[in-house]
Amino acid sequence: MKIKNTEVRISIIAMAVVVFFAILLSISYFLIRDPVIITMGIPTLILLIVLPLGLNYLSQKQYADVRPQYEREARTVRVRLINLSMVGQPVRIEGVVEKVYLQFLNRPQYLVADRSGEISVKMFTQPEERVKVGDVVEVLGMVIKRYVVSGDAVINGVSIRKIDKTIEARKKESGKPDEKS
Repeated sequence: MKIKNTEVRISIIAMAVVVFFAILLSISYFLIRDPVIITMGIPTLILLIVLPLGLNYLSQKQYADVRPQYEREARTVRVRLINLSMVGQPVRIEGVVEKVYLQFLNRPQYLVADRSGEISVKMFTQPEERVKVGDVVEVLGMVIKRYVVSGDAVINGVSIRKIDKTIEARKKESGKPDEKS
């Protein structure tokens, strides 16, 4: 669903809550036959849909607003060079998505790898486009600590988008000569 040119999605869990509540509302109404149940239940159902959509819209809009700043300030680095001394610095990496976690919560995490290593990229909102395993992506974000007190360096992703690059390792496997993208 689009709201003011911003793609907004509701998570599967939020939809499951709405469906569960709708079933409970229906059962309650048919057992008791009190119109107050419908009078109070329908607005509650609407709120259970509108609130997650609104929050997702606000997150998407905020990320879209800060993206130009990250595009200007982020420096391109290899994954191997990202460490805890870089916490708070905006970075740009390119790599291949090896794993995707928690996409059903609209807060996906990606394991992105380049030739030098791999790093976790945490998104706190759904990216503009669907990213899946095997996609070559460019990530803009800030280096953060995985946990508040301790942990390794990860990227708090502001933007993750597919790019049109091929991986040289794949070309070698297919027997084609190396070409730079």
